[in-house]
Amino acid sequence: MIRDRAWLAAHLPHHGAMCLLDAVEHCDPQRIVCTATSHARSDNPLRRDRRLGIAIGVEYAAQAMAAHGAMLGGGERPRVGYVASVRSLELFATRLDREAALQVVAERLSGDDATVLYRFEVGAAGECLLRGRATVVLRAGAAR
Repeated sequence: MIRDRAWLAAHLPHHGAMCLLDAVEHCDPQRIVCTATSHARSDNPLRRDRRLGIAIGVEYAAQAMAAHGAMLGGGERPRVGYVASVRSLELFATRLDREAALQVVAERLSGDDATVLYRFEVGAAGECLLRGRATVVLRAGAAR
Protein backbone atom coordinates (compact mmCIF):
# COMPACT_ATOMS: atom_id res chain seq x y z
CA MET A 1 0.00 0.00 0.00
CA ILE A 2 2.88 2.37 -0.70
CA ARG A 3 1.82 5.79 -1.93
CA ASP A 4 4.22 8.22 -3.56
CA ARG A 5 4.67 11.99 -3.47
CA ALA A 6 2.20 12.52 -6.33
CA TRP A 7 -0.50 10.73 -4.34
CA LEU A 8 0.33 12.76 -1.23
CA ALA A 9 0.25 16.03 -3.18
CA ALA A 10 -3.21 15.13 -4.51
CA HIS A 11 -4.61 14.14 -1.10
CA LEU A 12 -3.06 16.52 1.42
CA PRO A 13 -4.11 20.12 2.00
CA HIS A 14 -0.54 21.34 1.44
CA HIS A 15 0.77 22.05 -2.05
CA GLY A 16 4.13 22.59 -3.72
CA ALA A 17 7.11 22.76 -1.40
CA MET A 18 4.81 22.69 1.65
CA CYS A 19 3.88 19.08 0.88
CA LEU A 20 6.74 17.75 3.00
CA LEU A 21 6.34 13.96 2.76
CA ASP A 22 7.73 11.75 0.00
CA ALA A 23 5.90 8.46 0.51
CA VAL A 24 3.60 6.35 2.65
CA GLU A 25 5.49 3.14 3.42
CA HIS A 26 2.83 1.47 5.59
CA CYS A 27 -0.73 2.18 6.61
CA ASP A 28 -3.31 0.27 8.63
CA PRO A 29 -6.37 1.51 10.57
CA GLN A 30 -4.24 2.53 13.58
CA ARG A 31 -0.85 3.52 12.17
CA ILE A 32 0.89 5.19 9.25
CA VAL A 33 4.61 5.29 8.44
CA CYS A 34 5.85 7.94 6.00
CA THR A 35 9.26 8.98 4.70
CA ALA A 36 10.54 12.43 3.88
CA THR A 37 13.67 14.02 2.47
CA SER A 38 12.40 17.62 2.17
CA HIS A 39 14.01 18.45 5.53
CA ALA A 40 17.43 18.29 3.84
CA ARG A 41 16.56 20.62 0.95
CA SER A 42 17.95 24.13 1.13
CA ASP A 43 14.68 25.47 -0.33
CA ASN A 44 12.47 23.99 2.41
CA PRO A 45 9.94 26.78 3.08
CA LEU A 46 10.10 26.22 6.84
CA ARG A 47 13.82 27.00 7.11
CA ARG A 48 14.85 30.08 9.03
CA ASP A 49 18.41 31.40 8.88
CA ARG A 50 19.41 28.38 6.78
CA ARG A 51 18.33 25.90 9.46
CA LEU A 52 15.34 23.73 10.23
CA GLY A 53 14.56 23.68 13.95
CA ILE A 54 13.51 20.41 15.52
CA ALA A 55 9.97 21.58 16.41
CA ILE A 56 9.20 21.68 12.65
CA GLY A 57 8.95 17.90 12.99
CA VAL A 58 5.43 18.45 14.38
CA GLU A 59 4.38 19.70 10.91
CA TYR A 60 5.79 16.53 9.34
CA ALA A 61 3.76 14.48 11.84
CA ALA A 62 0.61 16.52 11.14
CA GLN A 63 0.94 15.81 7.43
CA ALA A 64 1.31 12.09 8.18
CA MET A 65 -1.92 12.31 10.22
CA ALA A 66 -3.69 13.94 7.26
CA ALA A 67 -2.35 11.21 4.97
CA HIS A 68 -3.68 8.61 7.41
CA GLY A 69 -7.11 10.22 7.27
CA ALA A 70 -7.01 10.16 3.46
CA MET A 71 -5.94 6.52 3.40
CA LEU A 72 -8.70 5.51 5.82
CA GLY A 73 -11.21 7.56 3.85
CA GLY A 74 -10.74 5.43 0.77
CA GLY A 75 -8.24 7.78 -0.84
CA GLU A 76 -10.47 10.84 -0.63
CA ARG A 77 -9.02 14.12 0.56
CA PRO A 78 -9.39 14.20 4.33
CA ARG A 79 -11.84 16.63 5.83
CA VAL A 80 -10.36 19.99 6.69
CA GLY A 81 -8.89 19.87 10.15
CA TYR A 82 -6.30 21.46 12.35
CA VAL A 83 -3.97 20.48 15.15
CA ALA A 84 -5.69 21.77 18.26
CA SER A 85 -3.02 20.74 20.75
CA VAL A 86 0.34 19.06 21.05
CA ARG A 87 1.10 17.36 24.35
CA SER A 88 4.00 15.49 25.92
CA LEU A 89 6.34 16.82 23.23
CA GLU A 90 9.87 15.50 23.69
CA LEU A 91 12.68 16.96 21.60
CA PHE A 92 15.87 14.89 21.39
CA ALA A 93 17.83 17.11 18.98
CA THR A 94 18.05 20.80 18.11
CA ARG A 95 17.80 20.49 14.33
CA LEU A 96 15.70 18.48 11.93
CA ASP A 97 17.87 19.09 8.86
CA ARG A 98 20.01 15.97 8.71
CA GLU A 99 21.28 13.96 5.77
CA ALA A 100 19.33 10.77 6.52
CA ALA A 101 15.71 10.45 5.39
CA LEU A 102 13.08 11.03 8.04
CA GLN A 103 10.70 8.33 9.16
CA VAL A 104 7.43 9.83 10.36
CA VAL A 105 5.09 7.58 12.34
CA ALA A 106 1.61 8.52 13.54
CA GLU A 107 -0.55 6.16 15.56
CA ARG A 108 -4.25 6.83 16.08
CA LEU A 109 -5.04 6.34 19.76
CA SER A 110 -8.73 7.31 19.74
CA GLY A 111 -11.19 9.43 17.85
CA ASP A 112 -14.62 10.08 16.45
CA ASP A 113 -16.15 12.25 13.72
CA ALA A 114 -15.02 15.45 15.45
CA THR A 115 -11.60 14.83 16.99
CA VAL A 116 -8.74 12.35 16.69
CA LEU A 117 -5.88 11.75 19.12
CA TYR A 118 -2.54 10.62 17.66
CA ARG A 119 0.80 9.65 19.10
CA PHE A 120 3.67 10.56 16.75
CA GLU A 121 7.39 10.08 16.36
CA VAL A 122 9.88 11.50 13.88
CA GLY A 123 13.26 9.86 13.51
CA ALA A 124 16.25 9.49 11.19
CA ALA A 125 18.79 6.70 10.83
CA GLY A 126 17.24 4.78 13.74
CA GLU A 127 17.37 7.76 16.11
CA CYS A 128 14.22 9.31 17.59
CA LEU A 129 14.38 13.08 17.05
CA LEU A 130 11.03 14.04 18.58
CA ARG A 131 7.80 12.47 19.75
CA GLY A 132 4.54 13.48 21.34
CA ARG A 133 0.76 13.43 21.05
CA ALA A 134 -1.53 15.65 19.01
CA THR A 135 -5.25 16.25 18.98
CA VAL A 136 -6.70 16.94 15.54
CA VAL A 137 -10.06 18.68 15.30
CA LEU A 138 -11.99 17.90 12.13
CA ARG A 139 -14.30 20.57 10.78
CA ALA A 140 -17.45 18.66 9.96
CA GLY A 141 -19.12 19.76 6.76
CA ALA A 142 -16.10 21.59 5.37
CA ALA A 143 -15.46 20.38 1.84
CA ARG A 144 -12.23 20.57 -0.09
